[in-house]
Amino acid sequence: MLHLRKSLFRILETSAGKRRGISLIFNLLLITIITLNALAIVLHTVPEYNQRFARLFYDFEVFSVGFFTVEYVLRIWVCVENEKYHHWFWGRVRYIFSTAALIDFLAIFPFYFTLFATDLAIVRILRLFRIFRLFRISRYSHAFRMIQSVVKDKKEELILSTILVIFMLIIVSSVMYYVEHSAQPDKFSSIPATMWWGVTAMTTVGYGDIHPITPLGKLLGGTAAIVGIGLFALPTGILVSGFNEHIRVQKKPRITYCPHCGKEIVNH
Repeated sequence: MLHLRKSLFRILETSAGKRRGISLIFNLLLITIITLNALAIVLHTVPEYNQRFARLFYDFEVFSVGFFTVEYVLRIWVCVENEKYHHWFWGRVRYIFSTAALIDFLAIFPFYFTLFATDLAIVRILRLFRIFRLFRISRYSHAFRMIQSVVKDKKEELILSTILVIFMLIIVSSVMYYVEHSAQPDKFSSIPATMWWGVTAMTTVGYGDIHPITPLGKLLGGTAAIVGIGLFALPTGILVSGFNEHIRVQKKPRITYCPHCGKEIVNH
């Protein structure tokens, strides 16, 4: 039984091996099923396809949930092979509440809940959770794992830049409210309502549903757009810097030392 668990662990966990043989086949199969699920979610909203292939969509949904459920249970069983979750009970509890396991759970839970739910509104909301199946592909893609690593490394800078953007949004919206409220009380009715204009102005989207008409308001709007370009470029610059650092570290040759002579051994 222990040998079987170790074998399944090497197949299921991509970090435990080098994606060869059965592990590679399993990963490709899972990525294919996740991709087809994404396609099914999109096509299911087209009335013509929904009526014509309703049974096919449902059968594929049942198959996918069954497949994901078996995989989810097996992952909980084999997770103790990972040193991080080594304890037979508490290790599994920690794994169940890990980000990856929670995403796996959210991908299958709505289906089982809708079998007993009678409120159609709740059913529609829970169907939205099927989109979580797309997030499962992140564990099988090196690019997704790189993005996660960069965001984790730069989280403090990203949080600070986000706080700065929020503060600037509040300031700009507050000033615009006092400038435009008397001229357009229906559109700039409050500071929270004005924040919608602030978002569209600072992101330079400019939907046009709310816009200033006073000279001072127009000046403030133009200034907000220019400032917004710089502010929203901050997170982009932080992420680009993080990617460059990550790639540079990966390309940097690893140096080890010979235990016998002490000379450097460069591993590319």
